[in-house]
Amino acid sequence: MSAASTTTSPVHTEPDTLQAAQQRWEATTLARTLARMPESRSGFTTVSLRPIQRLYTPNDLPDFDYVRDLGFPGEFPYTRGIHATGYRGKLWTMRQFAGFGSPEDTNQRFRYLLEQGQTGLSVAFDLPTLMGYDADSPFSLGEVGKCGVSVSSLADMETLFAGIPLEKVTTSMTINAPASVIFAMFIVTAEKQGADLRKVSGTLQNDILKEYIAQKEWIYPPRPAMRLVTDSIAFCVEHMPKFNPVSISGYHIREAGATAAQELAFTLRDGIEYVQACIEAGLNVDDFAPRLSFFFNAHNDFFEEIAKYRAARRLWARIMRERFGAQQERSWMLRFHAQTAGCTLTAQQPYNNVVRVAIQALAAVLGGTQSLHTNSLDETLALPSEQAATIALRTQQIIAHETGVTNTIDPLGGSYFVEKLTNDLEAEALDYIRRIDALGGMVAAIEAGFPQKEIQEASYQYQKVVDSREKIIVGVNGYTQSETQEVPLLLIDERAEQAQRERLAALRAQRDNAAVKRALQALAEGARTNANTMPLIIEAVRTYATLGEICDCLRPVFGEYQEPAF
Repeated sequence: MSAASTTTSPVHTEPDTLQAAQQRWEATTLARTLARMPESRSGFTTVSLRPIQRLYTPNDLPDFDYVRDLGFPGEFPYTRGIHATGYRGKLWTMRQFAGFGSPEDTNQRFRYLLEQGQTGLSVAFDLPTLMGYDADSPFSLGEVGKCGVSVSSLADMETLFAGIPLEKVTTSMTINAPASVIFAMFIVTAEKQGADLRKVSGTLQNDILKEYIAQKEWIYPPRPAMRLVTDSIAFCVEHMPKFNPVSISGYHIREAGATAAQELAFTLRDGIEYVQACIEAGLNVDDFAPRLSFFFNAHNDFFEEIAKYRAARRLWARIMRERFGAQQERSWMLRFHAQTAGCTLTAQQPYNNVVRVAIQALAAVLGGTQSLHTNSLDETLALPSEQAATIALRTQQIIAHETGVTNTIDPLGGSYFVEKLTNDLEAEALDYIRRIDALGGMVAAIEAGFPQKEIQEASYQYQKVVDSREKIIVGVNGYTQSETQEVPLLLIDERAEQAQRERLAALRAQRDNAAVKRALQALAEGARTNANTMPLIIEAVRTYATLGEICDCLRPVFGEYQEPAF
């Protein structure tokens, strides 16, 4: 037989013909199989309880247009990724979240992770810092250094980054309510190192809206808190063009119990709110939009997560181009960091968490993340030990260098299932965005309790299927063991709190307290006007005014937030 006779051209099957073929398959091959071996349950769903069909075909994508809906990597609408070469040119940033005890303790962990091949830093702060309290505040008792590093002053920030060149190492800081103050400390520390601020890169989370929705760490009411965010964005536009002043975070929304579609919708609608606020503050959309970044959860449902990231890029591109009229391509690109899902980790059989994290991380990579944190196996029990953090980092390195998934771009693109799931998530997210628009925007929706109640209901529905064992959590409600697995844990030295208190006392005794008072008065006066607060906060930080002192000086101006009962 000649070569020509064995070569065939692809044949397009008409929808009616395909439907008839599928009906034949269902009536014969499938029916015989089901009679012999029934399916294990009546309904199959994603983690978000989205029903999943037995089979997907081209008929599930009746209006699908390759160029419009899928396109090419690096081109609008970026479904297949924002870079034309995917990971073939550059891997994602491996950015392990770290922080515990004193600034000295965390500085040592940072240095260790960088030595192990980590390519970016990510700072976890303790609860008092997240809430704007100094280590010696009565509200901080027993919490200093426990869930992250304690930072109360510029002196702490200088210690935290001692020997780490901030102009050369990208740094992410997970801080929200007092983000402006921590950012100011970071800026002054970089200046003291001799860094050129225009070359300093990194990301400030600074996403206060998701705090009201999910994480519940706030100081001021939503509207003045939004002003602090826009002030920091405006400051970066002028002085730090390589720094991302906000990381719009769906991660914590998902951790609170949201579905994948709710995470997608509420995160992008928060983004819309920030863009609108910046425009109303007089900024040009193309001056700041390229520096907006996003932060998503990498949950257990492999395909749903991949589809979520693809839908997010496509949605954001259209929102920025069509809703806000952004002209620059970089303004249309959704860049995101992903973190594996802390809420999926189990205290039971904790070594199972290594497997969960690997699968979640793989989904984030196949979804095209720009940056990734992999959780440690022991995080339901304590902050990560050095050994557990190393395994988590090695997980990323194995995916990058041993699996082959970086060889081609968007390898699941064109899958009938993935494309249908991407479309469905986009449609559900758009419906949520329209509902929030109708409520008057995200701030108004938060004040009405809309996203909070939607997440509460989704979380309740998921817990019901876990309790009924419709969803199996290995080691928790299935495949359980009576014996426990011993895991070496990181224990925080209780002396860290006393040491931080003593440092603060010494700082207050040594600094120019008259200068501190003048700087705080100037900040309070500026906050009562339309002045950008960032330069005023920076000046207060230069005098070694503490985190708590700066936050407290703004409390009488902005007020304090109390969440109403919904």
